[in-house]
Amino acid sequence: MTNIQTDLLIIGGSDAGISAALRARELNKDIRITMVLADEFPNLSICGIPYAVSKEVSAWQNLAHRTVKDLEAYQIDFYMNTWATAINPTAHTVTATHGEEVVTFAYQHLMVGTGAVPKELPITGAGDGIHVLHTMGDFFDIEAQLVQHQPKRAAIIGAGYVGIEMAEALTHRDVAVSLFQRGSEVLSTIDADLATPINDALTQNGVQVFTNATVTEIAQTPTGYRLIGGATDETFDFVLVVVGVRPNSTLLEEAGAEVTTNHAVIVNDRMQTNLPDIYAAGDLVQTKHRLLGDTYLPLGTTAHKQGRVAGANIVGRQTHFAGILGSQVLRTFDVIAARTGLLPTEATQAGYNPITTTAVVDNHKGYYPGAEKITIRITADRHTHCLLGTQLVGKYGSEVAKRADIFATAIYNDMTVEAFSDLDLTYSPVVGAPWDAVQAAVQQLEAQLDA
Repeated sequence: MTNIQTDLLIIGGSDAGISAALRARELNKDIRITMVLADEFPNLSICGIPYAVSKEVSAWQNLAHRTVKDLEAYQIDFYMNTWATAINPTAHTVTATHGEEVVTFAYQHLMVGTGAVPKELPITGAGDGIHVLHTMGDFFDIEAQLVQHQPKRAAIIGAGYVGIEMAEALTHRDVAVSLFQRGSEVLSTIDADLATPINDALTQNGVQVFTNATVTEIAQTPTGYRLIGGATDETFDFVLVVVGVRPNSTLLEEAGAEVTTNHAVIVNDRMQTNLPDIYAAGDLVQTKHRLLGDTYLPLGTTAHKQGRVAGANIVGRQTHFAGILGSQVLRTFDVIAARTGLLPTEATQAGYNPITTTAVVDNHKGYYPGAEKITIRITADRHTHCLLGTQLVGKYGSEVAKRADIFATAIYNDMTVEAFSDLDLTYSPVVGAPWDAVQAAVQQLEAQLDA
């Protein structure tokens, strides 16, 4: 057995863990930082995997935010291919295995960033040969099948962000894709009518989309896999299941950490758990939403922020996590969809009194060639006039994402509909208008409030 002493032990080498390590090092040049990770790929962009599959990113190594050599320059000691198996909060130790070797880490502070794992579906036959996508190991498995077996027909179960991105990626690899969604429309995180352009982009590029399709069994036949409940008798030689994730919190839960009913670890705004000197951040924790309160919404951007907050607090810089708005964006071929804040239905469920408008506006002055329409749906509270949320859909290149970011900034700062017009935004006919698209849309909502 090997015994290792360290000041800060971090379990998990993805967004939250790396951000915690880098922030702790920025603020304290002397602290000993040790990182334990289950694979050998710290600080890789898991969100970028679909683009490595599509070959838009030519080599998977390019997904690294920083190389191992870059990270070692921050004086972080890495223990890769090492599985943390138990935490003893009283003794301040973590037991781990590295191959046949048992390693005990003694820490002063522990930060757990073990992320999430794919949800398990009650689908008979969803086992060997059926792919998920959440780790670099999953990517290598998918890439091996694409190269070695050259599948011609792929089924993707789940039409959320990853499912849609992978549908495009496999299409770029000359694989015919069928996409199966349990609900009535793809991308259920935006309103159904706004998801129609995403659906259209998929079908126009050869993807078969099956909605209201609840797959109950994946049956192996002589000609391939057949999806029972999938609304088609077609068989497939490649199946990917991407239906969301759940917190990977078992390690902390077994150590006595408080968790929610869905097993997300409960932390305060300094990312502290109820266990002494143990912090947690990222996809395994409950998250503060600025409009909803506590919720579970695993996002890479959130993991980065929470890890940074944890790292600062660990070395004595009191820092508080300000909360999220659930800002998200998706590209599907040449269509971009983005959202931030609350949908109208979410606002109602949260107890607000929402008013909503939908505007279709040009991304820049119409007389300049190449103007494209952006659909912007805005929700505000009738009583306070504060902005609550927005959804935007438009063509790639029309700055949909950055306009969503303007709304995110406004909502973060409790801005009213009226105040939004006062924002001093840039203007040139080639990129915008004297009243930018976002302001023109909000002024339409202001007119409704004034009526």
